[in-house]
Amino acid sequence: MKSVIKEWGWPLAVFLTVIVGWGMACQLLKIPPYILPGPLAVLHAVVERRENLWFAFQVTAIEAAGGYILSIVAGIIIALFFAQSPLIRRSLYPYTILLQTVPIVAIAPLILMWFGSGTRSVMLVAFIICLFPIIANTTQGLISVPRNLVDLFTMSNASRIQMLLDLRLPHAVPSLFIGLRISGGISVIGAITGELFASSNAVGQGGLGYSITYANSQLQTDYLFALVLTASVLGFLFFFVVVFLEWLLLRKWHEAAMKPQLE
Repeated sequence: MKSVIKEWGWPLAVFLTVIVGWGMACQLLKIPPYILPGPLAVLHAVVERRENLWFAFQVTAIEAAGGYILSIVAGIIIALFFAQSPLIRRSLYPYTILLQTVPIVAIAPLILMWFGSGTRSVMLVAFIICLFPIIANTTQGLISVPRNLVDLFTMSNASRIQMLLDLRLPHAVPSLFIGLRISGGISVIGAITGELFASSNAVGQGGLGYSITYANSQLQTDYLFALVLTASVLGFLFFFVVVFLEWLLLRKWHEAAMKPQLE
């Protein structure tokens, strides 16, 4: 019980302090609600628009999860390919960096032009954003196996496939989960970014990204805050699912999963 209080007490105290300070600032400074609504106004918007929020949450969750899962599959395959040869990495790895450095808002209109609006294009934007962290971390895990272990497998006449499956892949799993944690959060950012360009433009049919644009255009700032809060909850949900899976798979043999991440 004490460990739970220690782990969650301080974050909860900071959260309550921010909420109280936010509410007091709105009242004492007499900030107009259309500029900065108070916490109670945001809570009222959450309750009043819960059906719209839930629908937008589901749409964005499906789009973010689709792009995220595709990036996991593609990222692991590409990382396995990169790990086969230093020449392959030197030749192709810079292009994965280029993919990460190009602003997604610059290529999102191109994706819309090529693939049209809808879920498929939004998933593609989320996929592009999520791909690089998975490739980078998984590749690093695959190629950073201690030399003495590689020599041991070589002395045992292990084949290339055996070395990959029995040595490199298990060694790369913790690094893979680092990439998954990073990509889990930004997958929601990718989906919302994609929705700003390529989602349904019918009122009440889009995800969080389109709803944010709509609320901003109507100066519904309390609803806008509620949408941002919902997007944050979705991002946290993705992150904590990955953390739970990491703990589940690694807790018995890897020290990173044997203690709290924030300790």
